[in-house]
Amino acid sequence: MSVENYQREMIAAKSSNPNLDGLTSTSKTSIWRMMLYIMAYSVEQLAQLFTVHRSEIDAKISTQKTHRLPWIQSLYLNFQYGFELIKEKDLFDNTNATVEEIEASKIIKYCAVNESSSGREVIVKIATEKDEVLSPLEADKMESIIEYTKRVKGTGIPYTIINYLPDRLKLNIRVFRDPLVINANGMDITTGKYPVQEALQEFMKELPFNGELRIQDLANKLEAITGVNMVSVDLAQSCWINATTNNYGDWITIDVRRIPESGYFTIENYNDIKYEV
Repeated sequence: MSVENYQREMIAAKSSNPNLDGLTSTSKTSIWRMMLYIMAYSVEQLAQLFTVHRSEIDAKISTQKTHRLPWIQSLYLNFQYGFELIKEKDLFDNTNATVEEIEASKIIKYCAVNESSSGREVIVKIATEKDEVLSPLEADKMESIIEYTKRVKGTGIPYTIINYLPDRLKLNIRVFRDPLVINANGMDITTGKYPVQEALQEFMKELPFNGELRIQDLANKLEAITGVNMVSVDLAQSCWINATTNNYGDWITIDVRRIPESGYFTIENYNDIKYEV
């Protein structure tokens, strides 16, 4: 905006203020007009400084990215399936795309990024969501994601992308119930629902992607159910996809806590939940 435009806005503001009705001179050299001109000039100069500063900061950000883990995570969460990258940038060309189309193209709904134990490799775990259930991305979409990775990752930095089926979780649990509320099959007598199973499903949804499953937290969740007096998690085991064979490996006992290899768990079944009085 020009100095003159700023000055006009100030004059208009003055005119709408009844306390300044005494300033009636129309001379360009009147003291109040000169004061408004000086203020308008100062505001215009300040706006120019902010514009230059913003340009300098944008330039530094674009040329001095450090490839920190949160920045890498944002790269994947902002990946757009079916869109072209702007040349020599990690941004997608959204020309003529609607907000709905842009959001629909962001198929990676969950992402966790860590360094390998050696510190020489970036481990990226990703997943999407189907019918509100965490799921791996299809092979054709992974082709695009892998190509995207090649174009945006740092030179010489190896990335391993984990897009597995969920780790399976097997639970042997004894639930000590109030027989006035929950029957021997685990059903709430009043509602006909199975609160322990529902609580386990909620617990899985509440667990952050690539978050640590803690056996004590799981037990606490179940003990908060009306009609549940005490819970004993006698055994918790998990298994996950073997990257070499692409099949699930052996069951491994979880000692206190565990982070899923795929980034998320699915409960195998509820057959080993026993209800006792």
